[in-house]
Amino acid sequence: MKQKLRHPYSRFFGTLANQMRIDIMMLLLDGEKNATQICSALKMKQPTASKNLARLEECGFVKARQNGRERVYSLNKETIRKILMIMDRHMKQYCCHLKG
Repeated sequence: MKQKLRHPYSRFFGTLANQMRIDIMMLLLDGEKNATQICSALKMKQPTASKNLARLEECGFVKARQNGRERVYSLNKETIRKILMIMDRHMKQYCCHLKG
């Protein structure tokens, strides 16, 4: 049983443990954006954004919908938005002494 759980947990926490992906998710807290808007706001190159968005989408952190020729990304409101809010509250309470 434990062996089967390792890979999904590793992918989940590995997805969270990346500053670029955290930046994308925090940006999407304000609402949906297309790749061009994400790249512009975060000063990120398109291939880098695409790679990170694909990882976020693979793990269900973001959802994408087709809007003509572009894909529009939004944060998974059911779970990930709540997780980010809980993490933020936890860090403010327990990790405030950490500098980063």
